[in-house]
Amino acid sequence: VQLQASGGGLVQAGGSLRLSCAASGRTFSTYTMGWFRQAPGKEREFVAAITWNGGSTNYADSVKGRFTISRDTAKNTVYLQMNSLKPEDTAVYYCAADPTTRYDNRWSWNYWGQGTQVTVSS
Repeated sequence: VQLQASGGGLVQAGGSLRLSCAASGRTFSTYTMGWFRQAPGKEREFVAAITWNGGSTNYADSVKGRFTISRDTAKNTVYLQMNSLKPEDTAVYYCAADPTTRYDNRWSWNYWGQGTQVTVSS
């Protein structure tokens, strides 16, 4: 599986962005997908995950109520809608696929995209 993230950019606090992650490979529809982020000098942290059929989603406490993860199997794409953005959301955002154990553990994911920069100005 190859993952290509896009949609990052510069936005003012309170604004919105939608990230996309396009996946190649016929097995996309069977994978749990997720988003992580990494700010300068910090560890990569879990943001959100969605099961293979979209039936279950999970979010980090820091983004609950502001971010929404979704997927379009026909387009082999997973999205992260980010609303009410804060300066502390500034990071490189990575999409990931196929966790083997805990979805909130970055080490358990088998496939990673290249990352897209999100910068939120105050």
